[in-house]
Amino acid sequence: MRKPTASARKTERTRGPAGPPPSPKKSAANRAAKAAATRRQADRSRTAASRNGRGAERRATETTLRGGKVGPTVDASAGASRGKYVYCIIEAAEPLRFGPVGIGADPSEVYTVHFKNLGAVVSDAPLEVLDSTRENVLAHERVNETVMREHTVIPMSFGTVFKTREDIIELLRSAAEAFGDVLNKMQNKLEFGLKVLWDRDQAVREVESEDEDISRLKKEISGQKGPTYFARMQYGRLVDAALHSRSERYVAVVLDDLRDVSVASRINKPIGDKMIMNAAFLIARDHEQAFDAKVKSIASRFDKLTFKYTGPWPPYNFVNIRLKLERA
Repeated sequence: MRKPTASARKTERTRGPAGPPPSPKKSAANRAAKAAATRRQADRSRTAASRNGRGAERRATETTLRGGKVGPTVDASAGASRGKYVYCIIEAAEPLRFGPVGIGADPSEVYTVHFKNLGAVVSDAPLEVLDSTRENVLAHERVNETVMREHTVIPMSFGTVFKTREDIIELLRSAAEAFGDVLNKMQNKLEFGLKVLWDRDQAVREVESEDEDISRLKKEISGQKGPTYFARMQYGRLVDAALHSRSERYVAVVLDDLRDVSVASRINKPIGDKMIMNAAFLIARDHEQAFDAKVKSIASRFDKLTFKYTGPWPPYNFVNIRLKLERA
């Protein structure tokens, strides 16, 4: 399947990278709190929908990595010192370079740091807490999307900065087995996002005409001369329940139809009144065309719904890496 143009398939993220970066080896309490708050802000900017989701329909891979005496150094007092910004982990035995596509006003050179057959995709970056500006977040995503064209990736969270090359090698060495397991599970798999929207006002009119109790209450309210507060409250509850039931039926049909062409799916919390489904699907590369065809087929059957289909992405919604590294 050819990746659609921007007009046909908007590029939007449904979830940010997996797992927060480890804590600094040694830092004052106020600096640690500031760094943690900044990382949480960055994660919320891209992954609020995912974390507030209703859970995975088919479970994602979750791995806890226990490393050795190493941790990312993110210290705002470090001034002009340079560290190593980590974008993702891949399987690669030989050094690779991906060009000047990294974070920074002048995009930095992106390359790999290795331990055996594992490679961390990195670039040189200031040894400080990086602001989660639009430019920085897009640069982080741009690198992951560049790498995933030819490699299976484990995406890291925005703002993961290590002090030295040796620290990254120690992370790879300490967690080699866990990283290898996740890479095997995600081998040749991509993520696609699917959002389904409806015209809520039209849906309300439909339930008013189809549900006898709702129709009766509406007539009573419109013809009543006195206070209508309690009648309106009951009417609102009945309409909300009918809309919820209707949207759940739509979602169930879509998920059931896509089950055979996807490896896993995750249902996240819809955003706003118009969205009834906000989902991510893990797809095998060789099933990409089948998944694309199935989405188009479903959309053609529901002319009252709007389908927003995005991707491919790294498997953000299906890899949950928790770094638990010992302090030196």
